[in-house]
Amino acid sequence: MEYCMICERIDWIKNGKNPYFVKELSTGYVVIGDHQRIKGYTLFLCKQHTTELHFLDPDFRDRFLHEMAIVAEAVYNAFQPDKLNYELLGAGSGLHMHWHIFPRRKGDTKAAGPVWTLGQELVADEFLPAPEELADLKSRLCGELDKLLEKENKM
Repeated sequence: MEYCMICERIDWIKNGKNPYFVKELSTGYVVIGDHQRIKGYTLFLCKQHTTELHFLDPDFRDRFLHEMAIVAEAVYNAFQPDKLNYELLGAGSGLHMHWHIFPRRKGDTKAAGPVWTLGQELVADEFLPAPEELADLKSRLCGELDKLLEKENKM
């Protein structure tokens, strides 16, 4: 298999070496984005290395989509955006599906539209979170995930 950045990041999680890791769910891993130009930017990495939703077993796919919605709700609750943007990508990272969840706020980009219009500004080193900020982001998100998962388990 060719190099896959998402598989590499998952391996870091499994080996306790991914500082952005928040929580493992049954179908994927929740991580805070490396760069926080958009505060609260979160990813949900699919446990299965595949390119398309329709390639997943239907039961796994349905659970994956359900868990993505839980992650998105936790992001919303933790970071209180005006709106969430969701993208399921995988073409540029080794053909491995992963969700990008962006908590959007009025004025967070110069013009309305997707965050990708920020170009290199989106991944500028100045937006790497300091250890304290990263710990706070992870704690807030994990707390909201725990609440939602507990609520779901009671149903």
